[in-house]
Amino acid sequence: MKKLNFITHNKNKYLEAKILAKEYNLDINWINVEYDEIQHDNLDMIAKRSCEIMQEKKIVEGKFIVEDAGLFIESLNSFPGPYSAYCYLTIGNQGILNLIKSENNRKAYFKSVIAYAFEERITLFTGITDGEITNEMRGEKGFGFDPIFQPLESDKTFAEMSLKEKNLYSHRQKSLRKLFALLSLRL
Repeated sequence: MKKLNFITHNKNKYLEAKILAKEYNLDINWINVEYDEIQHDNLDMIAKRSCEIMQEKKIVEGKFIVEDAGLFIESLNSFPGPYSAYCYLTIGNQGILNLIKSENNRKAYFKSVIAYAFEERITLFTGITDGEITNEMRGEKGFGFDPIFQPLESDKTFAEMSLKEKNLYSHRQKSLRKLFALLSLRL
């Protein structure tokens, strides 16, 4: 089984990737290291620059990935977007529900950008899941905004799904599948 390092502070992201990687005969190694993530209004730039920082500081040798993701809510002009982690820590799910409680337009999407570093190259893989913000929190599983996001193809929020079920819909699985399909051809 081929190995790939995933640099993230979020164990839940790692677990989602690890389950999915097995389908491609890959093994994901979790690396939780401190580094200064840039602030930017573009997820692609954040993921790419995070990889560059790892390469410059030689924090990790060999092939590795980093991922950045965000929740983009149409009625809030795509807020919180790349600021999702900070928004979750400061106002949480209830804060988002309060912000859009009088909105009829509850359309939203999650976007994931995986940056894959190999030698001196960095390649980006993107996944998007369209959905809507629910009227209330539902479910106990998952993390972050999972209890208030329902993908269009489902009647459940991400927090009402098992990891295996979430991996049928999630933005992260879409970006990871693109990467893993490429790696399974090359490795």
